[in-house]
Amino acid sequence: MNIQKLTKKIRNRSLNKVKSKSLEELSASWYQDDVLYEGKGKALFIILPTIGCSWALSKSGGCTMCSYIADSVLREVPAEDIINLFHDQLKKHSLEEPSAVKIFISGSFLNPAEMPAEARREILKTLGEMKNVVEVVLESRPEYVNPEIIRECCSFLPQKILEISIGLESVNDHTREIKINKGFSLKDFEEAVNIIKDLKSELEVKAKTYILVKPILTSEKQAIKEAIDTALYAEKIGLDRISFTPATIHKGTLIEELWHRGSYQPPWIWSIIEIINQVRKIVKIPTIMDTSGFGTRRGPFNCKKCNFKLKQAIIDSNLNQNLIPDFECECKIKWLAETKLFDINRSTTRIKY
Repeated sequence: MNIQKLTKKIRNRSLNKVKSKSLEELSASWYQDDVLYEGKGKALFIILPTIGCSWALSKSGGCTMCSYIADSVLREVPAEDIINLFHDQLKKHSLEEPSAVKIFISGSFLNPAEMPAEARREILKTLGEMKNVVEVVLESRPEYVNPEIIRECCSFLPQKILEISIGLESVNDHTREIKINKGFSLKDFEEAVNIIKDLKSELEVKAKTYILVKPILTSEKQAIKEAIDTALYAEKIGLDRISFTPATIHKGTLIEELWHRGSYQPPWIWSIIEIINQVRKIVKIPTIMDTSGFGTRRGPFNCKKCNFKLKQAIIDSNLNQNLIPDFECECKIKWLAETKLFDINRSTTRIKY
């Protein structure tokens, strides 16, 4: 059975078990410290439920590590409902200083089949009229990026930065197409980035990419090298910002299936630090490392003695864009042995819960 068929089988089985939730239960928001293009600031994160990612709902089964489709309603959501949910979340927060607003829909904001055009326009119009909103961040697969929709989005955001975030995940074709099942080529990605670059002379638009740290069937050593190589590539082709996403174990995914079988573990936090420090030395564009799931059973993990301290060090590094100072812990020896001596996936016997 190939990756797509297996991913689709696991996806269908998982979605059949998902308990139905209301639109209100699936929407959420939070306001926190973040890094803006102008430096330290705040960001408002808003999650809006939609029909779900078209790629995940296709016969491909979607990406092997992602289960965000489970946070969707799997049916068309009227534009009016999405607009009301957006305003409800917005009312919960007082943006008293220059802030970014990041909209997540568990899919592509620029795909009208997922985000109705009416809702897209109302959301951007509202944000465009808010004085303290200085950046708006949207996510999309590359096939939905075109000059017309970027121009339209920017027309609602005068004197604000629009950032389009695209998950390249890896510069390695085999990793992206087979291990991750991403469904697009480097050429597809570069075409989308070039559209954004070509519009910079007339619009305040930027491009960011997500890089996955340690896909399935990848050793710790390979994961570090591939993440660094992808960051170098991202800067070379003109990306404005990078966001690393260390793998976590999402329910109802192929990555979870392999994890249950003892054939996969998320990356060490030591590997994350190695990537950050190496990339900060050689890449000049802003770089963020997501810390979701750190120190948990399903996320990046070192040992209980250092998990929290290193997670905080990474958060501080994100905000200050600095190197992470040397830190010693007895578990580092095991990580060094794995990355220096072995080129295989670690077993689950390393961590005891």
